[in-house]
Amino acid sequence: MAVTIYFVILMNNETSNSIKLKGSGNGFKLTLDPSMPVSSIEEELTQLFESLKHFAQNAKVVIDTDGVKGYDHVIENIESFLKKKFKVGEVSTFLPEKEIKQGSDSSKPWMFHRSDVLMLKGRIRSGQKIESKKHIIIAGDVNPGAEISSGGDVIILGRLNGKVHAGLPDKKDAIIFALEFNPTQIKIADVTAIGSDEKSGSKKAEFACIDKDRIIVQDYLKANPFASIPWPEAL
Repeated sequence: MAVTIYFVILMNNETSNSIKLKGSGNGFKLTLDPSMPVSSIEEELTQLFESLKHFAQNAKVVIDTDGVKGYDHVIENIESFLKKKFKVGEVSTFLPEKEIKQGSDSSKPWMFHRSDVLMLKGRIRSGQKIESKKHIIIAGDVNPGAEISSGGDVIILGRLNGKVHAGLPDKKDAIIFALEFNPTQIKIADVTAIGSDEKSGSKKAEFACIDKDRIIVQDYLKANPFASIPWPEAL
């Protein structure tokens, strides 16, 4: 069973700081220099993974060699070492998007993309504040008195009745979307709009965006804001 890790581990011992381990998604990202002696790598890995205890078991590990190439045999040894000694799950190698080769893989670039989205499910209640530098997707309602702040887009798969600030601090192409759009206040980058005190009778999906330095709200299906994107892109 994979675990979700919300903390970050950066371990710099007295002899070396060449290996870093960071919680990432449902596992870990391991950054190292594969040109190091194998014995040194295994010694540092032992220190790092022993500190994790049961969290390492069945966890996904992505190895990032920070651009150093030509050490596939070392990576294979590390994979075998981690699986045998610490019983980790899947081990893969990090591949930057710019290194994705043309061909069959290029048809699915999102497979190599590290998610830049925070997704939550459940009602966001009055007094609660959700803040993230990422895009935010909420599968649920945002009640009056709740506040959402995002560095990118905000997608509400429910009713929006609270305050939303998208595109922090200056991303003016961000949007705010909701299946039922009735916020008390919205802000995109540095542009603010105040919602109506009366509930909108509209039950259609709408989104807000900046147009000519002001915020406008449009019918999502009619305006289709993502129609100009020729191929699916990862957020």
